Amino acid sequence: VQLQASGGGLVQAGGFLRLSCAASGGTGSSYAMGWFRQAPGKEREFVAAIRWNGVSTAYADSVKGRFTISRDNAKNTVYLQMNSLKPEDTAVYYCAAPKSYVLRLTREWEYDYWGQGTLVTVSS
Repeated sequence: VQLQASGGGLVQAGGFLRLSCAASGGTGSSYAMGWFRQAPGKEREFVAAIRWNGVSTAYADSVKGRFTISRDNAKNTVYLQMNSLKPEDTAVYYCAAPKSYVLRLTREWEYDYWGQGTLVTVSS
């Protein structure tokens, strides 16, 4: 499975961005897809995830109410709408997909395929 993330960029605090992650070459994305991020000098952390049915989602507490994850199964693409961005959201954002069913969407080790990352920079 190949994952191609896009949509990152530079935005002012309070602004918005929409990230996209297109999946190809396999069925991993049909189970779930997730977004993780890694800020400079910090470990990678969970941001949001969605199951194949598009109904079951999970969010990190730090982004609840500001970020929305969605997917278009026909396009094998998952989106992360990020509103009310804060400087602390600055990070490289990675999309990920598992090989099979994921018990807990928030656990990084459950994901097997990773995109190349897209940089989001939020200026104050």
